[in-house]
Amino acid sequence: MFPSAHSATACDRRRNLPVAAWRAHLPKEWQDMVVGPTVFTEYREYEIAASRQLGHDDAGTHCYYQHDYTLTETRSDDDEDYYQVVSYSETVRAWLLRDGRWLIFRVVQHGEQCAALRGFYSFSEQPPR
Repeated sequence: MFPSAHSATACDRRRNLPVAAWRAHLPKEWQDMVVGPTVFTEYREYEIAASRQLGHDDAGTHCYYQHDYTLTETRSDDDEDYYQVVSYSETVRAWLLRDGRWLIFRVVQHGEQCAALRGFYSFSEQPPR
């Protein structure tokens, strides 16, 4: 999705993201166990609806990851009026835990019939890519 900085426009945003934004979907019982990011870099893809954000703490450690993308396709009911529908979308949030593991939250939508999917959590030794 984001193979290099050449295919996506990088927006270096050296700022504090509101706590509510990077903690969204982070379960309350895990909030004291994550490394908190203070610096964020955002990448946006302009050919499709996609973005990725990386968060680092004050020491430069990569401790937060987020990506969102949506693929659409054109449909028509009567071959005269055309409209866009979501064919696939994915939302991922990941936080570095103080023990070195990553807590990952993922929501995947396949097609327009699955608009109300619930996300799921998993653990990994590596951050998402």
